[in-house]
Order: sequence, then structure tokens, then C-alpha cells
Amino acid sequence: MENFTPFASTIGGILIGLSAAIMLGANGRIAGISGIFNGVIQPQKGEFGWRALFIGGLLVGGAFMMLFTPESFAITVERAPWMVALAGLLVGFGTRLGSGCTSGHGVCGLPRFSARSLVATVSFMATGAITVFVMNLLLGGA
Repeated sequence: MENFTPFASTIGGILIGLSAAIMLGANGRIAGISGIFNGVIQPQKGEFGWRALFIGGLLVGGAFMMLFTPESFAITVERAPWMVALAGLLVGFGTRLGSGCTSGHGVCGLPRFSARSLVATVSFMATGAITVFVMNLLLGGA
């Protein structure tokens, strides 16, 4: 594990949890990114504004990070571009199939003791572990 950053990861996790708690407490809404983004693409009456601001805030935050800590984005993906694209499509399919993404189920659903979120999160984690096993050990990390 060459990029282990326990302090930064802990601070990031605390901020994500705090943000989700504030959103739930202040607005009564779950901070599931895929659901919020879906509401921007397929807006319902009175739902577009806050959803667009939420997604815009994520983008602006990322832009600030890139401006002030560009090294945070200096990652290398050791996979063929088609594999990255396929992985992204599968994640999108899984998110749709599971009625939410890891942020919605893992960060927001588990603290609310949601059985559905527990099943979804266990499914995400198991699928990820199986995928890494197959890719790295059976296919040689292609």
C-alpha cells in the first residue's frame, strides 16, 4: 500500500459523514450522489435547484482541490482505457440496480440502520473484492 494516507483519509471521512448528517438534519434528505444527480438529469417539480447546487458544489470543490493541490490528481490507472470505461458502465448499472450508490447506502443508509443499505453495501464490497481477485490473480492484472 504505497499511497496510504490515514490522516487525510480520516479527515475526509469525517467531513463526508458530517456533510451527510447536516444534509439529513437540515433538509431531511439523503446525500446519495447518484440519486441527486439523477434528479438533475430527470428533474421533478421543485427539486432541480438544490440538486444542481449540490452537484455544482462537488465540481467547484474538485476544481479548488485541483487548483491548490494538483498532486492530489496525479494518479496512474494501470488498466486499458476500455476496461476503465467498462468498469464505469458496470458501476452505473449496479448503482441503478441497487437504487443507489455507495455514498447513499454506505454513508447515509448504514447509520440509519437501513437493511436495504446493508444488503447493498455488502453486495458492493463483495463484488469489488471478487473483481479485484479475478482481475489481479486470475487475469494477471491485465
